[in-house]
Amino acid sequence: MFYVGVRRRLAVGRRVRDGVLTPLLDLIVVIARKLSKPSLKSADKRCCCSRSQLHGTAHHHLWRMEPRARCGFGENEDVGRGRVHGRPSEPSALGVAGLEVDGRSGPRWDGSSAEIRTWEGKRVGARVEREEVVGEFERYLRLERDLSPHTVRAYLTDVNSLLDHTGGLVEGLGIGVLREWLAGQHAAGKARATLARRTACARTFTAYCHRRGWLPTDPGLLLGSAKSPRSLPAVLDQQQAEAVLAEPSDGEPKDLRDQALLELLYATGVRVSELCALDVDDVDRERNVVRVLGKGRKERSVPFGAPALRALDRWCIHGRPLWVRAGSGPALFLGVRGGRVDAGTVRRVVHARLAQVEGAPDMGPHGLRHSAATHLLEGGADLRSVQELLGHASLHTTQIYTHVSIERLRAAYRQAHPRA
Repeated sequence: MFYVGVRRRLAVGRRVRDGVLTPLLDLIVVIARKLSKPSLKSADKRCCCSRSQLHGTAHHHLWRMEPRARCGFGENEDVGRGRVHGRPSEPSALGVAGLEVDGRSGPRWDGSSAEIRTWEGKRVGARVEREEVVGEFERYLRLERDLSPHTVRAYLTDVNSLLDHTGGLVEGLGIGVLREWLAGQHAAGKARATLARRTACARTFTAYCHRRGWLPTDPGLLLGSAKSPRSLPAVLDQQQAEAVLAEPSDGEPKDLRDQALLELLYATGVRVSELCALDVDDVDRERNVVRVLGKGRKERSVPFGAPALRALDRWCIHGRPLWVRAGSGPALFLGVRGGRVDAGTVRRVVHARLAQVEGAPDMGPHGLRHSAATHLLEGGADLRSVQELLGHASLHTTQIYTHVSIERLRAAYRQAHPRA
């Protein structure tokens, strides 16, 4: 009886297993097959080919088409006659494996074609003019990527240098050429940070050329980048910062403006480009907060203290009205001629004020930004709050701009170590 009972239980267990697991496994197999096959419905919507002529991914990975684009497949039997997009040519010249139709198949590209076209009408691997390439890449960076004018200018400089190395030929770009160009930059004494930026620019440029059909492959995927050195700039100590921000005795508009922008730079830690872009309405005097538009058009609010507020009030009441012109607009800080102050003027102001302080390192506005972050940490602010104030997208970037001073480290050692 025991044996019979065991057999019945095993039989019931098998039925439960077959009734539950088998349909589940069948469903998983069906889903996997669906994911592995190309979507004929979506392909049919994007292409003028009939569904009976679509054979897989070769056709639609090779041609990036607009909705209902005229791709030439299934059109008056042009494919069977050796015509691509209505252009008669020999199969050997096209680099297509015999232009084999294989019933419902399209052509198979072997990578050597100079005539196969993308939907923009550009030929894969075909020669294009240098001016056209640079102009299209500039519009891509400026309009699609929405990069800052400084980044666009730097990328275009790097691209022109790369094209000078290739003789102006885009189709000559390969991994060997890219490495030769970077090796020449390194031999010329370029800094590691510059090499890292030019490597990133080369990757962006080759990826764009590949998407446009100017390159058959993307050699930038094989390009490695050197790590940038994590060097820390010189910073002011708190006594030097007090001396730099000492109020001048004169009440001239230039002195009032310089004092206000120095106070705001140190109080908020904003970038010099963010400072120059400030308008009068960006300052909230009731809450002591300034609205800043940072990198990537990201807006943040940064608080400031009473000294910065007093300096701003003196500048806006007694200094700015004397320099306002018809074209000044809402700019907070003005130049002598009434226009918006530029980054070069701010740098000259910072360098001139630091030169008056004995023992202060010679640095630009970014040094005041770094000094502000360092003093915040020394005062007990956490790294996450400093990241928000500086407008960094990653905490890793904040760690580059901030460090723990040796005085704070010694104080912590004396407080915590039993043998201090």
